[in-house]
Amino acid sequence: MSDKLNKNILATVIYYDGFNYPLTAFEIWKYLIRTDYYAPKNDVINISLSEIFGHLQDKSLNKYIEHVNGFYFLKGKKEIVEFRIANNKTSTGKIKKLQRIVWWLRFLPFVRMIGITGALSMKNAKVSSDWDLLIALKYGKIWTGRTIVTGALHLFKKRRHTLKVADRVCLNFFVTDESLEVITKDLFSASEYMFFFPLYGADVYTKFQIKNKWIRKIKPNYALGDIMPPKTMGDSFFSKRIREIGEFVFAPSWIENVLKKVEKKRIMSNPKTHQEGSLVYANDDALVFLPKPHGPVVFEKFKEKIEQLNG
Repeated sequence: MSDKLNKNILATVIYYDGFNYPLTAFEIWKYLIRTDYYAPKNDVINISLSEIFGHLQDKSLNKYIEHVNGFYFLKGKKEIVEFRIANNKTSTGKIKKLQRIVWWLRFLPFVRMIGITGALSMKNAKVSSDWDLLIALKYGKIWTGRTIVTGALHLFKKRRHTLKVADRVCLNFFVTDESLEVITKDLFSASEYMFFFPLYGADVYTKFQIKNKWIRKIKPNYALGDIMPPKTMGDSFFSKRIREIGEFVFAPSWIENVLKKVEKKRIMSNPKTHQEGSLVYANDDALVFLPKPHGPVVFEKFKEKIEQLNG
C-alpha cells in the first residue's frame, strides 16, 4: 500500500484492534498514528476529517478494514463492536462510582489533580476491571501525599490489593504538579495520555497537556482541549479549606523525609521492582509502579499484526 495516509489509517485500526476497540471515522482521525513517528525529521502534518472519510472508501484499505454501525475494524473482527458497546456501558457506571470517591479525595492534603487512565479512560473497561488513576501531588510532598491517599483509599476499602481488583483504585502512577511530563515517550504512552481525562484539577490538567505536546509527533491530531471534560470537578470553599488545614498539619519536612526513607526502602526490597521488564521509578518527581508494563506487549502484538498483513 503506497499511500502514506492509508498506511497511517490501517496502522491506527490495527493498533486499537489489540484492545478489541473498533473506531469511528472521527476517532480514526483523532487518534491517527504516524507510521514514520520514529524518523529523525518529524514535521507536523495536518490531516482533515474529510480526508479520513475519503480514504476509508479506498479499495486498497477495504481489503483489510470493514465497518458496521459506524465502527471500523479489521476484517473478520465484527464481534468487537459488541464488546465495545458493552464495555462502554460498564465504564459509564464505573466512572460514576469513581466520581464519588474522587469527590472525597480532593479534600486530602497535597492532592492537585486526579485523572483516569487505562481501559477506563477509553471507556473500554470490563466488569472485572480496576480503576487506573494518575494522581498529581504538590511538589516536595509526593511521599507524604501518596501515603495519605493510599491510607484513605484503604480506609474507604477502595484500594486494589491482593485479589481485590474490580472497582478498586490501582495506585501505580503519582507525579508532582511540577513534573507532569510523561517519562516514557512511546506509542503506548502517546495513546494512553490522549485518552487521559481529569476528574479533579482542571488547571493542572491544562499544564499536563502542554508538557506532553511531544504526543503530536506520534499522534498528529493531539491538541489542547478548549473545553474541560464535563466530569471534571472543582473545589468548593469547604474542600479547599479542609485541604489547607491538612497541609498545615503535614507540612513539617521531617514527615516527608521519614516517609521517603521508609517507602523507598520497601519499594527497592520488593522483588517485583527488579524483575525483568519492570518499570519502577521512585523519586521526588514521580512514583511509578509498573512491574509488568503493558506497553511492550501491546507493541509486539501491533508489530506482529502489521507483519501478518504485509505478508
